[in-house]
Amino acid sequence: MDEKPGGSGTDSADVKEAALPSETINVDNGVSTDLINASGHIQEVDRNFSLLTLTGVGINQGSTWGPAGSSIIIALFNGGPPGVLYEFIVVSICYWVVAACIAELASAIPSAGGVYHWASVTPGKKWGRVVGFYAGYWNWLGWTLGGVSVASIAGNIFVQMYAAHHPDLVVQPWHIFLASVIIAWMACFLVCFGNRLMPHLNGIGIFITVAGVVITIVVVAAMPGSGGRPAHASSSFVWSDWQGTGLGYPQGYVFIAGMLNGAFSVGTPDAVSHLAEEIPLPGVNLPKAIAFQMVIGFVTGFFYLVAVLYAINDFEALAASPFPIAEIYFQATQSAAGEIGLLALLLFAILLTLVCVFIASGRVLWTLGRDNATPFPKFLTTINKRFGMPLNATMTCGVLTTVLLCIYVGNTIAFNALVGSYVLLSSSSYIAAILPNLLTGRKNIIYGPFHMKGALGFVMEFIACAYMIVWFVIYCFPPALPVTAATMNWSSLIWGGLTILVTLWWFVSARKGYKGPQAIGGMESVAEKVRRVSVNHGVGGA
Repeated sequence: MDEKPGGSGTDSADVKEAALPSETINVDNGVSTDLINASGHIQEVDRNFSLLTLTGVGINQGSTWGPAGSSIIIALFNGGPPGVLYEFIVVSICYWVVAACIAELASAIPSAGGVYHWASVTPGKKWGRVVGFYAGYWNWLGWTLGGVSVASIAGNIFVQMYAAHHPDLVVQPWHIFLASVIIAWMACFLVCFGNRLMPHLNGIGIFITVAGVVITIVVVAAMPGSGGRPAHASSSFVWSDWQGTGLGYPQGYVFIAGMLNGAFSVGTPDAVSHLAEEIPLPGVNLPKAIAFQMVIGFVTGFFYLVAVLYAINDFEALAASPFPIAEIYFQATQSAAGEIGLLALLLFAILLTLVCVFIASGRVLWTLGRDNATPFPKFLTTINKRFGMPLNATMTCGVLTTVLLCIYVGNTIAFNALVGSYVLLSSSSYIAAILPNLLTGRKNIIYGPFHMKGALGFVMEFIACAYMIVWFVIYCFPPALPVTAATMNWSSLIWGGLTILVTLWWFVSARKGYKGPQAIGGMESVAEKVRRVSVNHGVGGA
């Protein structure tokens, strides 16, 4: 980078010195040591993460076994145990393809905006501005609603742990709401005020997540059939006995619909991309972290599901349980203490997931704000120099999470529809980035170290888009027939309503001052190597 914005040159000796990761670089207006990163913005945050700790974010956010266990009832109603396993395998393969496409874009344009930035570039200059705008909001809303969902799962687990020792307790929605709000703010405060601890927490989190699933597998595999406990389920029950579900759909469709649980469990492969400006050499490290996230998530998730399905000895009891995974744990251990212990391991994994969700949602909102895509952009783009992170944007996500959790108290059907639209929103943002790249011949960006060359790139992007578009429609179908107000799938209505609100904001205000990301990749900057910057450029104090 021979010329900085504003025309002042940068001495080659200064660049060489600045490139040392251990050095500290000052960021001031009009000073030649300004660092422009690959996103095209001034580097405002420290690069505190390493490949290991970045991988920790991906693994902890996509701790597949946690969400898979928490939402297992969805897949159990769509084919029983064989449906759970085979649906998980198929959806994982599909998401590997999506993850490869995302990794390629992240390697080319390592920006904290992630999908938002890529969708602004891949359609070309004519359409990139508006497509990126929608993609950014879909992605942020997806992360936000995903956080609400994870917080409610954590609240459910905590209440079920209490209920295990108090069998006479009648669980009320406000119990779960209160627990969910407390847990959500614990995670939000940890992200905001413990930002410099995040790399260490996520590094340790790899051990907690993997150890938790290993311990759970060992316990639910060893305890059934011993000490007078009921025996394991038969192999035919787990692998081949398709369960009639009475959902009113043909069995082939039941299998396809059951993949929703797998889509929720596999996580979002763009998670680590939102830390692109907080890790050295992101073009190289982001694809590696995404690969580790997907592989480790699949292995741990698959073996966890096999173990818990073998522990089932009363299938009918699961339908009557308010939290089926708790019932499975009880069936495996035949004790409240064993159930609570296993739920505690699950709760730890879900808490780490929630922390990582707040990391991502806050960063996405911050990047939207710095391009004037949001209301109050100056407020949302403030990097708190004491904590070195987008404090205002992350706290805003925490407030919105609390507001949305209030719906749980009033109407659980409306709440489930709201959080269920998370898959639709995140998929929409991925399509907005990948499909234009495919349709324009993959020529609007400069690719990075990870590049699927030739026909491979076209094939992978075609498969990824075909999968997401088809399943977008399928996930909008009601879960069962005949349809009532209680069984209707309102996710499409939520998606459409939120998209209309984004459209209104575009016409009312955003289109006037919003420009959108411009960097198209191929930018080799000193900023990608520097670990520490003194954040005093356009930021507010703590």
